[in-house]
Amino acid sequence: MPRRLMPVLAAVAALAACAGGAASASAAPAWAPAATATIHPGVQVFTDGAQCTANFVFADATDVYLGQAAHCSGTGAATDTNGCTAQSLPLGTPVDVTGADHPGTLVYNSWLTMQSLGEADPDTCAFNDLALVRIDPADVAKVNPSIPFWGGPTGIDGDGTVAGDKVLSYGNSELRGGIAALSPKEGASLGDDGNGWSHTVYTATPGIPGDSGSAFLDRAGRALGVLSTVALAPLAGSNGVGDLSRELAYLGAHSSFSVTLQNGTEPFRGPLLPT
Repeated sequence: MPRRLMPVLAAVAALAACAGGAASASAAPAWAPAATATIHPGVQVFTDGAQCTANFVFADATDVYLGQAAHCSGTGAATDTNGCTAQSLPLGTPVDVTGADHPGTLVYNSWLTMQSLGEADPDTCAFNDLALVRIDPADVAKVNPSIPFWGGPTGIDGDGTVAGDKVLSYGNSELRGGIAALSPKEGASLGDDGNGWSHTVYTATPGIPGDSGSAFLDRAGRALGVLSTVALAPLAGSNGVGDLSRELAYLGAHSSFSVTLQNGTEPFRGPLLPT
């Protein structure tokens, strides 16, 4: 049975605790250099004190956003995986972004959107798990969209995965005690689920609470998805990754936002291990 990787506080133990959208580019903001940027994919974000990992940077004509998992603002149990029924903090909730001088603001949450629409498709309800945090304009100059360690993203993967496809990620759970060497992850997909809405993956090491929302890339550096769940059975230690292309399409069709994924300024390093 899958469980959300709900955000956690550092002192709380492991898994039982709470640990749009076209892809076409618009004019990118003037990003901070990757080496000195304090806001970027992989930073820790805190919603009502609960910690998650930011995934990608998005922008529209006026604002810059960090992505996080919708369930990072959830108010229920770690087993509340249906976004059409699970409760969430409201839009407008402040989100503390590591590296920022001012709180960000929760401005989009797929769970709240699906509930307002009466969404009934079971795959969409189960796997649509994306939120946007608007970066305070005073902090935009501190942002760079590159994924730490891996570089990229180089675009959006809209093709899905098959068993054996390489996947890469960067998590930043408080449970790792700040050991940066444990943040980069490499592994493989076990194939798609939910009619393409989710990708089941194994990585070394697996995503744990606090890694929730972190970015997943394919072997070409394209943005694949958002870390959403950890499975206790039947594939213990595997993770569910929500498909970013579908999540952004839903955002674009059902909200007032028209955001674009921002590609990294740093070259993609590629997988470290052969397929």
